[in-house]
Amino acid sequence: MSVIKTAYMKIESVAVFCGSKNGQNPMYVKHTTELGKLIALLNLRMVYGGGKAGLMGVIADSVLANGGKAMGVIPKILTEWETQHTGLTELFVVPDMHTRKKMMYEMADAAIILPGGFGTLDELFEMLTWNQLKIHDKKIYILNTDGFYNHLRLHLQQLKKEGFLYELPEDRIIFCDTPVEIFNKIG
Repeated sequence: MSVIKTAYMKIESVAVFCGSKNGQNPMYVKHTTELGKLIALLNLRMVYGGGKAGLMGVIADSVLANGGKAMGVIPKILTEWETQHTGLTELFVVPDMHTRKKMMYEMADAAIILPGGFGTLDELFEMLTWNQLKIHDKKIYILNTDGFYNHLRLHLQQLKKEGFLYELPEDRIIFCDTPVEIFNKIG
């Protein structure tokens, strides 16, 4: 793991959005584990979806294993499937997905997006939309592990080129290739 250059960060908590599966590339788990360790070492509070499966479980386990605080927010329906993480610092059970996302946004100073599926993309785009509507003003950092989000980055450029955006994607989204790069850019 490289050295973090950031001497002082203006954030106390981060929301992490990621998949409930590990994906096929072992780098996803490696980067997620590194990110969790950094969150703990930097004494940041992590807020995430509260699950124990996939990258969600990996990030929570890594934060906790390194002495950090992991706060989960999970909809009741997912607890009924018994997928909640039982070892968290704190777990909030909420009525639905919308309440989950709103609470996570309110609890965090910035968001980090890891590889994931439809749910992860939903969370990313809702944050972007809320930024655009001035509901909140939080930076979004995308961990582009092994180029996972390269196509999304190109699509955002296409949206800009075709005149569908009110602001430049670069004003809200910061793409990073490693966990250390995220924390070198947060501030």
